[in-house]
Amino acid sequence: MCERYVTPDAEHAEREFGVERRWWQFSPSFNVGPSRYVPIIRMHDNQVEGVMLRWGLIPDWAGGDEAKACAVTAPIAEVEHASATRGAWEFGRRCIVPMFGFYAWQMTWQGYRQPFFVRLVNRSVFGVAAVWDRTEVEDGDDVIEGSALITVPPNQLLMELQGAVVPMPAILDRRDYAVWLTAAPAVAKTVLKPLLPQQMIAHPVSPRINSFQYDDEHLIRPVSFEGN
Repeated sequence: MCERYVTPDAEHAEREFGVERRWWQFSPSFNVGPSRYVPIIRMHDNQVEGVMLRWGLIPDWAGGDEAKACAVTAPIAEVEHASATRGAWEFGRRCIVPMFGFYAWQMTWQGYRQPFFVRLVNRSVFGVAAVWDRTEVEDGDDVIEGSALITVPPNQLLMELQGAVVPMPAILDRRDYAVWLTAAPAVAKTVLKPLLPQQMIAHPVSPRINSFQYDDEHLIRPVSFEGN
């Protein structure tokens, strides 16, 4: 799964995804975790809009209570049937999360998790498939809109890095952005597949990423690591 990631700047995201309606406001963040409000792209009235949604989908039926159900990620094999995401899938509430990169962890022989920063070789901004839903808080006027990242089986690079079958984000090809947002569900699902390992690169980074106290560009800088 994807535990933390890095957002790009708004200008680059708007160019990458052809955003027509800009309802978002954000700056690059190097330590994005669940429960934060994050930029997403979705379709509204046949236009591409950029909005801020909570990372963590609470389904409509949960009445705003994440204790009843909340999905941060949604495995491709389960998104249609899981109680938290079934409604979002049924109603075509698909979206795209813009990223600059994400983090993965390797268990070392010393017994600690070494973080790695993973990015794409030739794309400084890329989109990850996601679903979104809205829920009204019981006994209140608040409406929460949240999203869950779609995950797919890991490619060879991430398999070797993490030493286990840990799902990876469903990174979309540029040509598939519109398909994911607008096509029929059966067609949209065909674009969800592991990215080829040669299209990605990873390097070790400081364990400072493990604390939300830190959020700066030093988090993605390479550090020396001898490996297992």
